[in-house]
Amino acid sequence: MLKYIFEITTVVLISVVLVASAEPAHAQKTSLIRDAEIENTIRQFAAPVLRAAKLNEKAVKIHLVLDDSLNAFVAGGQRLFINTGLITQSASAGQIIGVIAHETGHISGGHLARLHDALNKSSATTIMSMLLGVTAIVAGRGDVGTMIIAVGQGISASNFLKYSRTQESAADHAALRFLDDTSQSAKGLLDFMKKLGEQELLVTARQDPYVRTHPLTRNRVATIANHVAKSPHSDNPVPQKLENLFQRARAKIIGYFMPLGHTLRIYIQKDKSQAARYARAIGYFRKSDFNKAIALMDELIAEFPRDPYFWEMKGQMTFESGDAKGAIKPYQTAVSLLPGNALIRRDLGRVQLELNDPALLNDAIVNLRAATIEDPESPFTWRQLAIAYGRQGDKGHSSLALAEEALLLGKKSIARYHGGLAERLFPKGSREWLHAQDILTAARHKKK
Repeated sequence: MLKYIFEITTVVLISVVLVASAEPAHAQKTSLIRDAEIENTIRQFAAPVLRAAKLNEKAVKIHLVLDDSLNAFVAGGQRLFINTGLITQSASAGQIIGVIAHETGHISGGHLARLHDALNKSSATTIMSMLLGVTAIVAGRGDVGTMIIAVGQGISASNFLKYSRTQESAADHAALRFLDDTSQSAKGLLDFMKKLGEQELLVTARQDPYVRTHPLTRNRVATIANHVAKSPHSDNPVPQKLENLFQRARAKIIGYFMPLGHTLRIYIQKDKSQAARYARAIGYFRKSDFNKAIALMDELIAEFPRDPYFWEMKGQMTFESGDAKGAIKPYQTAVSLLPGNALIRRDLGRVQLELNDPALLNDAIVNLRAATIEDPESPFTWRQLAIAYGRQGDKGHSSLALAEEALLLGKKSIARYHGGLAERLFPKGSREWLHAQDILTAARHKKK
């Protein structure tokens, strides 16, 4: 899931350092993760709100931050960052939907424009280090290692993303409008704000980042409460399907990142709910008790045979238990059930490539190519595709894939090298030649 858990399948870890003070020694490590199921859950929560805001839901990127603090923010254009702590600490899907509606209010209100003002006031060293760090995050590279984002003057991440009270109020009003327009209750947003209110008396160091970056006032809470009292949609429940998705996402995160004993205290053995069994299976998997983990996954699959994420998880567990060949069928089933998901297609291609079986090479390329079409921002996928083409002796397509990887990682000289090689190998005017031209143009472009 993560680089050190399962980069092979559903999630890729990126280690980044966000400097919390002027001294790099006081840096705080933050990680991004990739997970097909949780990302799709957040997308389903967000889609109606984004449409109500007249935003292209496909253009808004979802990023999961591995951090147990309560936080969410938008940055880098239309990119929504959700802390895992927001999911585990929320009591319902409605609370997360409310937060997403609020953050969408910041996007639609153009509040991100203040980012440019902050950059204009920063040193060139700070700007470049931050942009390079953000580029690595967005690229989805799991093996980048640790990067310093805000070196130089040491911009505080919390201050950098902090909104004014006026902007917060505007985002609240927009959120309430979006929720009403989609016939959704704002009770979740109100409950979330009350949760934040409980932290206001804490010293700053103990407050969750959301409190520090989103100033809370009694007027804001009163406005939301007044809306809930008057809105005709306040008693509309969150659809049970979405609530179930929330419970599974929460269970998955707890199973992966909490000690097994903690997971078993939350999801006790006599709890036979889908989410509880899922959490226990993942917890056992993390403890390398593969027999118990697979037994629970087989039980879930028997009850829900058309759930792609259960098949994906079984493929993950099987692969990491050392049985790459046995992981093929679960992954193939997951892909057949959810063919448009880039992460699952990538993971199937990766396992096929790992077996080093010439008979599987074409299938691996098909899956990896499909993954790059759906998610072209993943250097890891481009690297795997380059390896696959290389094993076929196809230097041209391998160079194109390596050039794409290098471009995403900001390695422009390497991108120019492989782009130039591909340009020479393919006939002038061909699709591949034009692709190489695009890469070379991007690699030669120098931003002011």
